[in-house]
Amino acid sequence: MTGPQLSAVFFLQMFCILAACRLVGALARRLGQPQVVGEMIAGVFLGPSLLGLAFPALQQHLFPQESLKFLYVGAQLGIGLYMFLVGVEFNTQSFISRARGALSVLMAGLIVPFALGAGLALALAKAPGLFSERATLMESMLFLGAAMSITAFPVLARILYERGLTGSALGTMALAAGAIGDAGAWGVLAIVLASFGAGPLLALKAIGGGLLYGLLMPTLGRKLLAPLGPAAERAGKVTPALLAATLMLFLLAAWTTDAIGIHAVFGGFLLGVAMPRGFFARELQRQIEPFAVVFLVPMFFTFSGLSTRLDLLLSPQMFSIALAIIAAACLGKGGACWAAARLNGEDNRTALGLGTLMNARGMMELILINIGLQKGIIRPGLFSILVLMAIATTLMASPVFEWVYGRHARKSGGLEAVPAKA
Repeated sequence: MTGPQLSAVFFLQMFCILAACRLVGALARRLGQPQVVGEMIAGVFLGPSLLGLAFPALQQHLFPQESLKFLYVGAQLGIGLYMFLVGVEFNTQSFISRARGALSVLMAGLIVPFALGAGLALALAKAPGLFSERATLMESMLFLGAAMSITAFPVLARILYERGLTGSALGTMALAAGAIGDAGAWGVLAIVLASFGAGPLLALKAIGGGLLYGLLMPTLGRKLLAPLGPAAERAGKVTPALLAATLMLFLLAAWTTDAIGIHAVFGGFLLGVAMPRGFFARELQRQIEPFAVVFLVPMFFTFSGLSTRLDLLLSPQMFSIALAIIAAACLGKGGACWAAARLNGEDNRTALGLGTLMNARGMMELILINIGLQKGIIRPGLFSILVLMAIATTLMASPVFEWVYGRHARKSGGLEAVPAKA
């Protein structure tokens, strides 16, 4: 396929992706779900599970194999920019005041689902269609444990954002626990990849480099970036030069964390945390957010949907395995985080709300399992099960959170009725 042909296919792809995501997203919002849930489902619809099943020739024409590498790059850019914006809004002071509770929730939300995932991998190691023949039992256990313990950090952030809770105590604790917990899950994935043939230096580089980056960026990085705020205030806006400098820093941060092995999204998020607050942060969000959220992020959901084969789950054995994994994921993550929050002194509604949010897997799950599939650790059957688990846990997050926390908080005046944002 020539360059002009690829560009023509890309334009048509993006039309279809945006149309599907806005249409299904609007339907999701009418049903009380965040826009992001509709976008996840739209991505699966555009893949072999629906469009490819009903119109295989059309699906192949829209998404030829040669075009997927461009879709992948756009998807990574969108996720990274979105997480950068989440970092810009992250309330560091509130996190410090709630650090003990966040760490308690973090440990419970990591250990219990990780143990359940590892146990399930031990029981299912010989089941066909799940793990690669090249994956050892330990690698399978570590991978499924990481997949079960991860949190949908970007989705969680977007649910909180759409409900006006990003800067609240509950929102800050959830974001903090999700961010640190996901970094731990990526450390486990690095160990799996190292033992899978990438070499032991990968795990050392990922964990050591990630810790060093995580310590330096919010401290030394914050001081170095501080002049950006006054510069924007003097100009009365984020000028093109300031915007270009910020985007270059974002790209460098994303490259750094991707190069050390913990994924580009963490580079973007921690850079956002280090950015000056106030006028500069508000203007930055105003300029970057619409394009990142509306145009780039849907590319990732579609890329994941193209690898999802829900028809593989039609056999009784695979369907039973899917139900077991979804049940273990909900009980392990949501239940453990609720219990940890209660033991740390939170009231029952706040603890239930926190457990519900932490139980969503969404985008980070899709990133992790895409890596597992591409590296040959898991097979399409388990990939599709985990996509279904990511969608199911994310679908239930918004209505269950509203039921256990949102409506009561509004009645007591603890939560403003903020209209959902697109």
